[in-house]
Amino acid sequence: MHKQNNPPSEWLTIEHALAYLARADKLPHRTEGEKILLEQIPPNAKRVLDLGTGNGRLLSLIKMQNPSVEGVAMDFSDPMLKQAKKCFASDKKVIIFKHDFSNPLPADKLGSFDAVVSSLAIHHLFDRRKRQLYQEIFSILKPKGVFCNLEHVSSPTFNAHLKFLSKIGQTIETEDPSNKLLDVETQLRWLRQIGFEDVDCYWKWLEIALLTGFKP
Repeated sequence: MHKQNNPPSEWLTIEHALAYLARADKLPHRTEGEKILLEQIPPNAKRVLDLGTGNGRLLSLIKMQNPSVEGVAMDFSDPMLKQAKKCFASDKKVIIFKHDFSNPLPADKLGSFDAVVSSLAIHHLFDRRKRQLYQEIFSILKPKGVFCNLEHVSSPTFNAHLKFLSKIGQTIETEDPSNKLLDVETQLRWLRQIGFEDVDCYWKWLEIALLTGFKP
């Protein structure tokens, strides 16, 4: 039986973290998905939570669009947090928050948000925890708040998965062992069941998809 609360140990090593960041930053079409994501963030947003911030790339883009926004950059990997601290060293409006979100979000410490975002992070969780996390995100969003998850999702067929791996220069043997990929439709259905509105896949390229929903 898997212990769902134990983080993959490879994320605690600097080698794995930096190798992942190098691959992710070169992911084809990623900027297209990020552009659509940025369009969903309310222009008057005051607080944004970035789950699995990594090196702070996504939150940095949000801050470029809205410099006054207060950001909370969350990750559990010390190597990743080190990169994020470098990124936001001169920004007093960004809080670096260490937490493994395979465990429940500490809502009492976080407060509420106008937007919760994540990029290529939640797919490392077991499916049961993914759904629980979506529920927790809903609870900390303010009314009219948005959840945007630029996510690595599963392909409908094995051949489609092989095509994606080929496009990103990976193989079955070299793909990230911590991936726990899930299809788009299951995740969209969960978001609707939880209570999100206007839920849809707002952008997709092969196994990279932008899953979005708004709190009424």
